[in-house]
Amino acid sequence: MKKFFYLMIISGLQGILVSCGGANAKSSNQNTVYPKEVDSIDLKVNALLARMTLEEKIGQMNQYNGFWDVTGPVPSEGDAAHKYEHLKKGLVGSMLNVKGVKEVREVQKIAVEETRLGIPLIIGFDVIHGYKTISPIPLAEAASWDLEAIKLSAQVAAEEAAASGINWTFAPMVDISRDARWGRVMEGAGEDPYLATLIAVARVQGFQGDDLSLANTIAACAKHFVGYGFAEAGKDYNTVDVGTLTLYNVLLPPFKAAKEAGVRTFMNAFNELNGIPATGSTFLQRDILKGEWGFDGFMVTDWGSINEMIAHRYAENRRQAAEFAINAGADMDMESYAFVNELASLVKDGCVDESLIDDAVKRILRVKYELGLFDDPYKYLNETVEKEVIGSKRIQDAVLDMAKKSIVLLKNENNILPLKKNGQKIALIGALANDKTSPLGSWRIAADDETAISVLEGMQAYTGNTLIYEKGADVVTGETLFPKELTLNISDKSGFSAAVTAAENADVVVMVLGEHGLNSGEGRSRSEIGLTGVQQELLETVYKANKNIVLVLNNGRPLTIEWADEHIPAIVEGWHLGTQSGHAIAQVLYGDYNPSGKLPMTFPKNVGQVPIYYNHKSTGRPLDPGQGEVFWSHYTDVSNAPLYPFGYGLSYTSFGYSDLKVEVVSNDKVTVSVKLTNTGDVKGKEVAQLYLRDEFASVTRPVRELKGFELVELNPKESKIITFTLSHAELGFYDNNGKYIVEPGTFSVFVGGSSDATLTSKFELK
Repeated sequence: MKKFFYLMIISGLQGILVSCGGANAKSSNQNTVYPKEVDSIDLKVNALLARMTLEEKIGQMNQYNGFWDVTGPVPSEGDAAHKYEHLKKGLVGSMLNVKGVKEVREVQKIAVEETRLGIPLIIGFDVIHGYKTISPIPLAEAASWDLEAIKLSAQVAAEEAAASGINWTFAPMVDISRDARWGRVMEGAGEDPYLATLIAVARVQGFQGDDLSLANTIAACAKHFVGYGFAEAGKDYNTVDVGTLTLYNVLLPPFKAAKEAGVRTFMNAFNELNGIPATGSTFLQRDILKGEWGFDGFMVTDWGSINEMIAHRYAENRRQAAEFAINAGADMDMESYAFVNELASLVKDGCVDESLIDDAVKRILRVKYELGLFDDPYKYLNETVEKEVIGSKRIQDAVLDMAKKSIVLLKNENNILPLKKNGQKIALIGALANDKTSPLGSWRIAADDETAISVLEGMQAYTGNTLIYEKGADVVTGETLFPKELTLNISDKSGFSAAVTAAENADVVVMVLGEHGLNSGEGRSRSEIGLTGVQQELLETVYKANKNIVLVLNNGRPLTIEWADEHIPAIVEGWHLGTQSGHAIAQVLYGDYNPSGKLPMTFPKNVGQVPIYYNHKSTGRPLDPGQGEVFWSHYTDVSNAPLYPFGYGLSYTSFGYSDLKVEVVSNDKVTVSVKLTNTGDVKGKEVAQLYLRDEFASVTRPVRELKGFELVELNPKESKIITFTLSHAELGFYDNNGKYIVEPGTFSVFVGGSSDATLTSKFELK
C-alpha cells in the first residue's frame, strides 16, 4: 500500500564559512571545524553544516552500540570492522554503551582526530537510577513524593556518569502506566500524570542542571514518545490503542512538561498508536513535538525501532522504513543501520527532501554545541575526576537518603514496628534478605554485582539483638526468560524446616520476600504478580510457627499480596532500593527513620483487577448501587476496591485533617486550605494530597484527580495550615481535539493522606 506524508520543509540560514581550528582546538586534525568566533550556536551549526557532504550529514544521524574492546586489537572483519570504518569516515554521530574515561577517550579520539571534519561524538548510556552507585528504582523514588530528593538523585547519577565520560542519558522514562504486569513500571513514576509530570521536570533538571556545558551534567532524554506504558495486557512492546482524551490528558502531559523544562532529546516508542508505529508517526513527531510544542532538540529512535516497522507490517523493507522514519521526524537512528545505509539513495531518488536531513543534523549538532563538546571534545575525560567522584561518600549519602524516603509502610498492626533495639531474638528469613545484587534492581548496567548492602548487613549493624538468618527458599532470578526455565531451582522447600525452627525461637520474624531485581524491567512482563516461586508457601508456613511477622517486600512493581494483608501484622514496601538498600530498610525497621512514602501506583487485590487505577471514569451503571443489584460495573468474586490505593502510606505517627476551607478568588484562582495535625507521639512527615472532581463537563471526567500535594514535617501534636492554589492549569482539561479548556460548573475537592481522602467540599466556577 502506498503511503503519503506531508513534509515540513525547514529553511535555515545560509552557511557561513569560517576559518578552521583555532587556539583552543583539541584535535591535531588540521581539517577540524570549530567555528567558535561566531557567537550564535545557530550560526555555528549552519557554518559547519555548509561544509558537510550528504554522507557526513547522515553519519551524524547514525548511532552505534559499542562494538569492540578498545584495549584489544582494532576489529578487522565482520560487523565490528564495518562499524569501525564508519567511525573513521565520520559516519557515526553517537555511540552508546561505551563507558569509562579510557574507553570513551579512544572512540572520541578517532572521531575528532581521524575524520575529515573532526565532529565529536555524543556518548549515550542508560543512566536510569544511578551509574555505578545506584539509587532506588524510579518507581520507588516516585513513592517519596519528594521532588528535591528525586532531583538530587538524578544529579548525582549525572555526576558519576559524566565523570566516566558519558554525556547523554536515555532517561527519564515518563510513560504513564496503570498495569503492574508491565515490567517497565519500575522505570517510571507510576499511574498519575500530575505526579509524573512534576517528577519528569525534577529528573530533567537533575540530569541537565542549569548549564549543560558543565562537565558534571549530561543531556536527558524523555521517553518513550508516546503510549508505551499502555501496552495491551501489560505485555512489553505490545499494541497500544487509546482515545484522544487519554492521549492528551494522561499520556502527553509529562512529555510536554519535560520539553518545557528544557530536555534536549526525546526517544520514540516501540509501540504503534492509532495503527502507526511511533517511529513512523508524523502526527506525534512533527505535528505535536516539533510543531505545536516547538521542540528544538532531537529525536532518537529506540533500539532498532526503525527496522521494527517491518515487523509491525507497516514498512515493507529497511529502505521504506528509513523513508518513513525520517519523513515522520526521527533524527537519529539507534542500531537499525537504516539511515546510514538507506538515506543517501533516498535523497538522490527524490524520496526524501535533503532539507529534512539538514534539520535533523542541525538539531544533533546544536546539542553537541550545548554540551561544550566542540569547545573541548575531551572535557568529560579526566581519570582523576573519575576516581574521585564515583562511589564518593557524598553520593553514597545521597542514595541512602533517597532510599529511606522511598520506603512505604503499608501495615503496622499493634505497632509491631519499629523494632526494639535491645534484648530480642530476631529471625531474618528469605533469600532476598542476603542478596547483594537484587536490590540494585533492573536498569543498572554500569553497576557491579554484589555491591548492594543487603538487609542482613543492614540489620547486623544493630548489635543489641540476637539475629538469626535462614534463606528458606530461592527466588526467580529474572535471568531466565522462558516459562520452562522459570521452574528451575525455585520449587525447593528443603530450607523451610530451618526457617520454621528459627521462627519458633524468635520474638519477631522479619521476612524479606518479593521478586528479584531482574524480574522486572524491559521484556519482563508477568501474567501473575504475586510472590515468585514458593515464597507464598514459605510465608504461610512460617506464619504457623510465629505470627509476629514483619514482611519486607522487595519488588519493582505492585504485587498481589492479599493473603499477607489479611494475616501479617506489619508490611513494609521496600522496593529495589539500590546500593544502600540494606541500611535504609534497617534504619526504618528500627525507627531511626520514620517512613513517609506514599504509593505512586495502586496495589490490586488480585491480577484480575489489573489495570486498576484511582482516576478512573464513572460509568452508566453506578459503582455502589445497593445490596443485591447484579447489573452494574463490578466483579462477582472480588470488590472493585484495591488492596492499597494510590497515594497510600502509613507512618510511625498519625495525622489528622480538619478545617477544610475553599475560596473562589476568581475564575482562574481557587484557594483550598486545610489544617494538618500530627496526632501521634513522634515526629513525622506526611504528604498532604488534594484531589479534584469536575462534577459535570462536556466530556466525561475522572472520579477524582490529583491536583496538588505538599510534603510536611510536624512534631508531635503540632499543626500547620496548608494552602493549595488551583489555577487554570489544575481546573481545566484537554478536549478530543487537543485544545485545553476550562469550563464553568461545580467542582468537588477532597483532601487527605491518599486518593481515598474523605474530607471534602464543593465550589462553583461561574
